[in-house]
Amino acid sequence: MNTVTRPRILVVGAGFAGVECVRRLERKLSPDEADVTLVTPFAYQLYLPLLPQVASGVLTPQSIAVSLRRSKKYRTRIIPGGAIGVDLKSKVCVIRTITDKIVNEPYDYIVLAPGSVTRTFDIPGLTDHAFGMKTLAEAAYIRDHVISQLDLADASQDPAERAARLQFVVVGGGYAGTETAACLQRLTHAAVKRYPRIDPGLIKWHLIDIAPKLMPELGDKLGRSAQEILRRRGIEISLGVSIEKAGPEEVTFTDGRVIPTRTLIWTAGVVASPLMATLGAETVRGRLAVTAEMCLPGHDGVFALGDAAAVPDLAKGEESAVCPPTAQHAMRQGKHVADNVIATLRNRPMQPYTHKDLGLVVDLGGKDAVSKPLGVELRGLPAQAVARGYHWSALRTNVAKTRVMTNWLLNAVAGDDFVRTGFQARKPAKLKDFEYTDMYLTPEQVRAHVEGTARQD
Repeated sequence: MNTVTRPRILVVGAGFAGVECVRRLERKLSPDEADVTLVTPFAYQLYLPLLPQVASGVLTPQSIAVSLRRSKKYRTRIIPGGAIGVDLKSKVCVIRTITDKIVNEPYDYIVLAPGSVTRTFDIPGLTDHAFGMKTLAEAAYIRDHVISQLDLADASQDPAERAARLQFVVVGGGYAGTETAACLQRLTHAAVKRYPRIDPGLIKWHLIDIAPKLMPELGDKLGRSAQEILRRRGIEISLGVSIEKAGPEEVTFTDGRVIPTRTLIWTAGVVASPLMATLGAETVRGRLAVTAEMCLPGHDGVFALGDAAAVPDLAKGEESAVCPPTAQHAMRQGKHVADNVIATLRNRPMQPYTHKDLGLVVDLGGKDAVSKPLGVELRGLPAQAVARGYHWSALRTNVAKTRVMTNWLLNAVAGDDFVRTGFQARKPAKLKDFEYTDMYLTPEQVRAHVEGTARQD
């Protein structure tokens, strides 16, 4: 008796790109046309742009963690874990599950959307003493940590310790760093009213970046507006400056300043997931080099997109231009690559990806924001309305939209209770403890593992 096996489509990553791809595959493919599998440690899509608002307590963690199992059409099999290697020749993806079991997952078509990880440099003490802002756990942890510094400073009898605990350093003048510094400064500014023994003048926030401008993508005028807003709030901005070394109780800047602090938040950019290096294929600054159709040249059935792929930006008309690693591109690429996978399944021609950037929004908390939708520069309340309206509309489910809107309204009316939820254990967790970047295999290890398990079978 002949058994007909359905094509196996494996999607790696549940970010904007991966989730949009899976949703479109579910809608457009009949159940007997293909089997769809998704590899992700968590069965939710994280709405990353609102992470600073979780850290500052404006939003609850659950409100930006959008469940993947809510859709009535949901039929995708989820493997709870992370891909740590891909053998293109054998068409096998090596996965480490959340219980640390290593399994091989064969595929006919693979969509690589593992996203990015925090970019770090060889700075002494950085990974041991800095916090990241890339995951939901990190955002919740940082909120606990910041509030605990206020609690400890309020209780301390040592003026030097009190001053150190009330200094906070954020490295990275991009969107993540700027919004993180802005939102957390508002948190401490509002919280200090509940701490009568703390001098508000002791609370100091530092935002530093090696670049000469803050958020250069916004342009000179809006970039200066954002700087003015932050400086008016008392945030000290240092450009052309980075970290020379980090310790448990102080940070040394490259300009020689030594800042006593217990809080170093590192948001100085991202790099493509280390998974891309396991393929042994060509990369562009760590991102997998793909065609405009988001295919890997020379390998049938291999697609890559989002932060981990250097997708040509045809809308710019420049030969070397690649799409920036933004949610806006990732969501559209996810839908487009799903259409190309379906086209391949049905022996139809694939289409190149092209999308003109719609603009940028930066929420600085409260009534402060700067936005540039379709090239129009906005500040203040109009910019805030555009920023929050864009984020709200981009949330995937009505439940998530309701939670976020309710959180915004409740925070605006009632404020914050500054409660620590207990994420901060006695042993502190830092940058190296959240992203597990040391778990990936080399291309040689991937091939050896796949060949070894094949012999055992």
